[in-house]
Amino acid sequence: MQNQITVIREIIARHGNLSIDVSSLSPDSNLYNAGLTSLATVGVMLALEDHFNIEFPEVSLSRKTFESLDSIAEAVAGISG
Repeated sequence: MQNQITVIREIIARHGNLSIDVSSLSPDSNLYNAGLTSLATVGVMLALEDHFNIEFPEVSLSRKTFESLDSIAEAVAGISG
């Protein structure tokens, strides 16, 4: 899962438009507190879907899913099986 966290961190750095450096965040840091907006979340989600060749089900489209690197990694792992 550490490799997934690294990839997710890179995607957030490119698409999250955070107000702080993503590399300074721990895996359980709140991304919304770091400046992630709902609009940026859509870009992050689309980039994740493209990279991991998955599609987030409607039930996963919540603030909680994209709250941290860990929560995103858990969602991706759950979707990709």
